[in-house]
Amino acid sequence: MQFEVTKDIVSKIQQLIVDKNNADLSTMLDKLHYADLTEVLDALDFNSAVYLFKLLNSEKTSDILTELDDDIRDRILKALSTKEIAEEIDELETDDAADIIAELPEDQKEEVIAHLEDVEHAKDIVDLLRYDENTAGGIMGKELIKVYEDWTIFTCVREMRKQAENIDKVHTVYVVDDNEILKGRLSLKSMLTTSTRTPIKEIYNNSVLFVKVDDKDDDVAQIMQKYDLVVIPVIDEMGRLVGKITIDDVVDIIKDEADKDYQMAAGLSEDVEADDTVFELIKGRLPWLILGLIGGLGSVFIMEGFQEALTKYRTLFFFTPLIAAMAGNVGVQSSAIVVQGLANKIIKGSIWKRLLKEVGLSLFNGIVLSLMILVFGQVMGYPLNFTLSIAISLVVVIIIASLVGTFVPIILYKRGIDPALATGPFITTSNDIFGIFIFFYIAKLILGF
Repeated sequence: MQFEVTKDIVSKIQQLIVDKNNADLSTMLDKLHYADLTEVLDALDFNSAVYLFKLLNSEKTSDILTELDDDIRDRILKALSTKEIAEEIDELETDDAADIIAELPEDQKEEVIAHLEDVEHAKDIVDLLRYDENTAGGIMGKELIKVYEDWTIFTCVREMRKQAENIDKVHTVYVVDDNEILKGRLSLKSMLTTSTRTPIKEIYNNSVLFVKVDDKDDDVAQIMQKYDLVVIPVIDEMGRLVGKITIDDVVDIIKDEADKDYQMAAGLSEDVEADDTVFELIKGRLPWLILGLIGGLGSVFIMEGFQEALTKYRTLFFFTPLIAAMAGNVGVQSSAIVVQGLANKIIKGSIWKRLLKEVGLSLFNGIVLSLMILVFGQVMGYPLNFTLSIAISLVVVIIIASLVGTFVPIILYKRGIDPALATGPFITTSNDIFGIFIFFYIAKLILGF
């Protein structure tokens, strides 16, 4: 049964902490998964969370550290001594350990590493810290099973047992040569169905996907997603096997990227969360609101330039929200599809073919919607030329908004700017301005004001 953190459970834990009833606390929490304990710590006040954290054994608290919200983890780490942090790090896999140490102040990093009991573990962590956090080297772990191609099956099994003692999960057995160059992978079936005297080089599979240490983390995520991989090896510039990346690391990358794109599409220029400070929330929201204000003022100046139209054809004013809304909606639809395609690397081929496709699609949609406007105008008794000006404006606005929504993300992408920028208020505001201008200009040509 799934554990759920309720107010009653939190209140009970709080009271046990106040009473310093460590025995009942341990009994209550020892059987919980570290993910459930993370939720408990998030629900407690900071002092209680620190008390509970220090009460739990390091095998669980080390895993909890990797799951905690960044702000809470930072505060807990500040409440621990360097020796206590080192004890937590000793229990973690190298990739998680490196991530936590990277967040520490420079002077504290050295102290924590010096307190690590496992020297090899410390060396691996130091090695990982030299890579950029947004590359394959920055997210890989050092824990893996490797065998040499000249070994026999018998030697291979014996050595694998030694290596597996310090590894929680064995995903794949990698084969390397004497220079640590990645050669392939070894299947369990081959080991079980082959003589113990058979050399590894006669039975290993040399078809293996890999990434390089300086490959971007989102590229790694796309490769693993495309080929449905649970784990992928990482090689250095010389082709030597230096680590592996597992699916849990990739899921975090995909989630972080999705969160960032969603916030950008919603008009948030910073990575903010609901429980951030007021100042952080203002920093994230205000820039886009200013952009919206500028766009609104632009619309005001455009409408001021057509005062004669608003005097002679006052009903036109009531259709401006419709035109602006359609321009914004079409632009966001087009940009969302393009941004998704760019993110998944599925937008290929000639840009002119995409141009023709978007024009055809938007023309069809525009005609359908314009016919609905014409029917609406006849039902409401508007003059035909008046309704026709709105219908034609709508077709043109939809085509222009679709093209803007398509090509702005592509241009941003080619210039190294996150194309998700084009799915938010930026595209909506720009299309609103274009839409209103086109609407009044076409109405002026048809109605003659």
